[in-house]
Amino acid sequence: MEPTRRLLLLDSASLYFRAFFGVPDRRSPAGVPINAVTGFLDMIATLVDREKPTDLVCCWDNDWRPAFRVDAIPSYKSHRLTEGSDVQEESPENLTPQVPVIRDVLAAIGLCRLGIDGYEADDVIGTLVQTHLGRMPVDVVTGDRDLFQLVDDAQDVRVLYTAKGGVRQPDLINQSFLQQAYGVGTGAGYADMAVLRGDTSDGLPGVPGVGEKTAAQLIARYGDLAGLRAAIDSGNPEIKGARRAKLEAAAAYLDVAPGVVNVVRDIVLPADIDTKLPKQIADPERLDALIEEFAIGSSVARVTKALGLDD
Repeated sequence: MEPTRRLLLLDSASLYFRAFFGVPDRRSPAGVPINAVTGFLDMIATLVDREKPTDLVCCWDNDWRPAFRVDAIPSYKSHRLTEGSDVQEESPENLTPQVPVIRDVLAAIGLCRLGIDGYEADDVIGTLVQTHLGRMPVDVVTGDRDLFQLVDDAQDVRVLYTAKGGVRQPDLINQSFLQQAYGVGTGAGYADMAVLRGDTSDGLPGVPGVGEKTAAQLIARYGDLAGLRAAIDSGNPEIKGARRAKLEAAAAYLDVAPGVVNVVRDIVLPADIDTKLPKQIADPERLDALIEEFAIGSSVARVTKALGLDD
């Protein structure tokens, strides 16, 4: 009997950035940095060994700053642009050459990696969550709070949040956690609260003067962002004074911000995507060559052992 299927979705850039900064500098025989490569592979091994997924996708940022988000809010992630460029994200010099190595190793092992042109990994994750609702439990592994919006207890969608304890001791984000930590009881409520609050790390201004606590209170009181805006437009006397003035002044921002904050859930995915864990190494010769070139044998072995491919 096959085990009950369980899908693990990795916010890959979030994890390999964490690996880069958290793992001491290591080099290949040729002097190429490999700490992000080995750290990311070790993370995968830990997650597969502990969570026992049947399916896993390494979700990729094919576009870290999609045009549809920038068109809506030009400041979106603008502070992360490389000086003099309107497309290139700032990245540590020693991390950049490691990303292609990670891609090559994943392909050689046979682990599914998926990015879609014009979209961020968040959108790939959102779409994969949507397409698997009711089919199997889904865990999203990320250090990014933006993905809390996907939490859905009824549909068995959770987030394993790595910002504090890493993949070894992640925070388990479910609706109870959202209620206790933020005062909103659903993933959708979290997204609405995030629109009002804004996020300086993503260049989202939010509504001036409306912080996280106030945003959560407003969403709780009016049900959702649409309910709040309807109350404002109808002249609800509960919303008055400076608060009303701030919310009314932010109308143009509130018109477009949900389209930036909410992840896309309906990307057209490749028809041949196979999320199942590999039953055998996809390209043993290529994997052996990568192991030799970059001296990553120990980390690759941890992954293949966790996958049951070392027999």
